[in-house]
Amino acid sequence: MTAGVRQQPREATRPRTPRRPRLPALLALLVGLAGIGYRLALLLADAPPTNSDEATMGLAALHIARGADFPVWFYGQAYMGTLEAYLAAPLVALAGPSVLALRLPTLALYALFLALSWRLTRRLGGDRWYALLVVAVLALGADRVVKNQLIAGGGYPELNPAAAALALLTVGLCAAGPGARLPLRAGGASRPAARPAPQAVAPRSAVRLSGWAAWGLVSGLLLWVDPLILPFVLALGGVLVERRRRELVGRAGAALAGGLLLGAAPMLLDSLRHGRNPLAAVLAASGADAAASWGERLHGGLVLGPPLAMGFCSPGHCAGWQLWWAPAFLVLLLLAAITAGRTLRRPVPPVPLSSSPDLGDFPFAANDNSPRSGDDPAVTADRRVSAAVRLALLAGAAAVLAAYAASNAAGRTPVESARYLSVLAVATPALLWPLWSAARRAGRARVRAAGVAAVAVLAGMLGTGAVATAGAIGTVPATHAEADRHRALVDTLGALGVRHVRAGYWTCNRLTFATGEEVRCAVVDDELRPGFDRLPAYRRAVDADPGAAWVAPAGSPLAARLDGRVGSGPGALEVVTAAGWRIYLPRR
Repeated sequence: MTAGVRQQPREATRPRTPRRPRLPALLALLVGLAGIGYRLALLLADAPPTNSDEATMGLAALHIARGADFPVWFYGQAYMGTLEAYLAAPLVALAGPSVLALRLPTLALYALFLALSWRLTRRLGGDRWYALLVVAVLALGADRVVKNQLIAGGGYPELNPAAAALALLTVGLCAAGPGARLPLRAGGASRPAARPAPQAVAPRSAVRLSGWAAWGLVSGLLLWVDPLILPFVLALGGVLVERRRRELVGRAGAALAGGLLLGAAPMLLDSLRHGRNPLAAVLAASGADAAASWGERLHGGLVLGPPLAMGFCSPGHCAGWQLWWAPAFLVLLLLAAITAGRTLRRPVPPVPLSSSPDLGDFPFAANDNSPRSGDDPAVTADRRVSAAVRLALLAGAAAVLAAYAASNAAGRTPVESARYLSVLAVATPALLWPLWSAARRAGRARVRAAGVAAVAVLAGMLGTGAVATAGAIGTVPATHAEADRHRALVDTLGALGVRHVRAGYWTCNRLTFATGEEVRCAVVDDELRPGFDRLPAYRRAVDADPGAAWVAPAGSPLAARLDGRVGSGPGALEVVTAAGWRIYLPRR
């Protein structure tokens, strides 16, 4: 008799075993922690070296912490938002002004970038081993790379995690769900995807609207912080428009627009208040006043740029053997774009009319150019979304590289200006896709040569990056010693009771930030003429002090010029030395 007996769900009688982390995920966690630990060790050893521009961001953080000022832009210019200063302000308020307090938020941004890159790689269709490879490449830290990631000089540490988040949001918003339309039959009319249960509609709709708002917010913040990221924003936005144009017409578009306005609010309000055009300011600062030849630009942009930006060069220069990545990068960019394009051109399998499709409902092709047996239309649509996002990341990287190669900065200062290519790292999951696909098929006879070549390139990448990372580690002792000398300078000025000084640009704001504005500095050039003061109030304070001192690194042109004024007569200076620095005091 079974009457009145309630059948229990099958899941209730099956004990669940706890999920264990899979090996590649565990290895990726360890590799990521190693990359974070390496960078933390650099910070504790005063590396990479700080500079006056980073100190300018530190002064903004100090002013925010004190409530004295809330700057929108990097002091002295009308572009590059001060997001890093707002992130560091709580730490500066708690611990006082220090380079470490400035850089702990940038280290957190790097850790976020690693986590988002793992997730993005998985969402784009990569397996865990491929995601481990991406994390390993990003965990390496050559000189130029760690400078871009850790120095809080404005506009670089936050770009990569924000762009990766934008790509992830794009995948999530475009994946099969509300608003998706799946084909009823090959070449036939389409119908909406299956609707969720009514009780799930409201929560899912709210979550989806928050996703649209988050996409707009991140985009607005990126445009405020640095318009360098604009190609990625436009490319990923193009994917949204192509895949979700109907949804964008309604509340989704309003949520996105609201988020965009909120993220860009500092920039928009400042532009309205002062009549400034941030884009015009960026173009004016592009170095057009000192033109480089096209040969110099192309060499700096296409030959030196990719190896420097991706972390394959030694500190301060690229050895000849390290330049192999330049042609490899361009070839991979093309191959990855072709691979993504082929996926987008594959036909979408038809949706069966029955509610429980059989494997025979879908065509099968061994070459994978047609839908595979058992492919769900929604899964195939998600593959196409992944391919579209990969293509958008590659297009953004190509646009950034092309713009940089056409700029005078690429020809005039290629090593230092390679920081403009730091956003290329965002495209790593898409860029290495062809290599990983070929490496996985290395055991097949027909494609064995391509697979072996792919494995060799991947090994070369990791090896070259490891050598460059070792080179960066080798510079740490000298950097730490220089930081000690600067601390000795600060202590000497405090002991002398000096409160106002004149110094070179790369000394002034660094000194002012290190002393918490107890010492204020006005910039002079090597001929003792007034220089560029990012905070004009400092010059007014220095000019009002007849006992203002001069500070210069020992052996510098400025020190040589000031040495000529050392003596015992009226208006002469006396000199005090402090660990590689010379302090010139007016005789009383």
